[in-house]
Amino acid sequence: MSKMIQGRLSEGRVKRQLTVTHVLALITLVAVFVAALRPPLDGDTLWHLRAGQWQVENHTILRTDLFSHTRYGEAWVNHSWLSQVLLYGAYAALGDWGLALFVALLATAGMALVFLQCPGDPLIRAGSVVLAAAAATVFWSARPQIVSFFLSTVVLYLLWLYSHKGVDRLWLIPPLMALWANLHGGFAIGFILLVLALAGELASWLFDGVLGGKLPSDAIGSVLRPALRLVVIGLVSAAAVSLNPNGPAMLLYPFRTVGIGVLQDAIQEWASPNFHEAQTWPFIWLLLGTLAVAGLSRERLGWRDALLLTGTAYSALLAGRNIPTFAIVAAPVLARHANALLEERNIRLRWDQLPTGGVYGVLNWTLAVVVLAGGAAWAVRALDPETVEAEREEIQPVEAAAYLESARPPGPIFNSYNWGGYLIWAARDYLVYVDGRTDLYDDEFLREYLSIHLAQDDWEEGLDRAGVNTVIVETLSPLARALADVEGWSLTYEDHLAVIYVRERPLDG
Repeated sequence: MSKMIQGRLSEGRVKRQLTVTHVLALITLVAVFVAALRPPLDGDTLWHLRAGQWQVENHTILRTDLFSHTRYGEAWVNHSWLSQVLLYGAYAALGDWGLALFVALLATAGMALVFLQCPGDPLIRAGSVVLAAAAATVFWSARPQIVSFFLSTVVLYLLWLYSHKGVDRLWLIPPLMALWANLHGGFAIGFILLVLALAGELASWLFDGVLGGKLPSDAIGSVLRPALRLVVIGLVSAAAVSLNPNGPAMLLYPFRTVGIGVLQDAIQEWASPNFHEAQTWPFIWLLLGTLAVAGLSRERLGWRDALLLTGTAYSALLAGRNIPTFAIVAAPVLARHANALLEERNIRLRWDQLPTGGVYGVLNWTLAVVVLAGGAAWAVRALDPETVEAEREEIQPVEAAAYLESARPPGPIFNSYNWGGYLIWAARDYLVYVDGRTDLYDDEFLREYLSIHLAQDDWEEGLDRAGVNTVIVETLSPLARALADVEGWSLTYEDHLAVIYVRERPLDG
């Protein structure tokens, strides 16, 4: 008996020791955290912060526009109200650090769930997750989209538990979708994953069971049962989405957003990826690498994985903002088939057989401490206040907004779309012409904005119709060049990034 107890204690000590496998997992997650930790410079972050601040101060949900003069007072489907409150809470607590940590922690937690789905050799698992993170990180920012990214990994993990581990936690998906519908309109991703998983189950039932004859007749029903389970979960989830301030109408919101044609025409994240840009290359490597490894491996690519992979790849090729969803689907598939490929060639790295005690244990702990210290040092350097402010001044009209607040030229203003969020936050005495809330502005309005910004057609009449007296746009924009050549407008401010033109005879409000 004493030997048995000693054996169990010894086994417990071995399990508590830091192994190479543990160190590789730690390095992977620290790498993801470092990649996700960046200065919160996205202009859209700031209108979310302003909305979150208003809701915190007024103790109610903001459901009408208060920030633009072109849509002021109109109903606004504020689908991200809860994320806005969370973002503002993080900012109120820690400033830029709070926003950066909000993004990094959610991204790391999501990729940790992806790591759990990757089987086999820890180095293969680590490589698959790091490559997936490199593809997804371009679209990680301090916006409600990062919440959707995390929740999509949770849904995918629950589906994986059900299909690969036989653990049914699908009942968590409906309450998760109810929460998601109050955090961001990206809850549609959850339904996309459910539909693709359902299609995979049905394809397996049809081609492997009914038509393929690979299953005995009494087993076909058991294959169909998971599909029926997913149908029920999907229907209950659709009902759960209605538990939000906008009710059942929220179910149609994603279709309304996608229907705005100017998104694909003029907004980068809604357009197909530009593969000439280096930031999209990890997506190419992940896509082609996964297809190559799955094709070379003798392990069969199941219907579920095949449809999830191809469905999310299709959406990522249509719009760059969908790349993160493809990345979290592809990583486990890549790891699974890469491990199978190694095993077929009798290649085994056997990390679990490396010693964990003595010198090796010290080396493992030393490496772990170095990795954590390096991550902390990177965080301090990346979020240095002076560095962050200098980077912000390179992309946002910091000085121009300060000029508006001090010189107070007459409104209303016309502003660049990309600067609307910053002006909502930093130039509060002025209502903006447009900002990143594309769901608030219809397709016709956004096309008129583009026509004015590009100085096309009747751009002068467009400014007149909106009663614009002050224009703040990029120094080298077509509208800036056009205003320099027409009478009635004076250049009152100029820097390397922005110009401000004011009417010499302001229009009456």
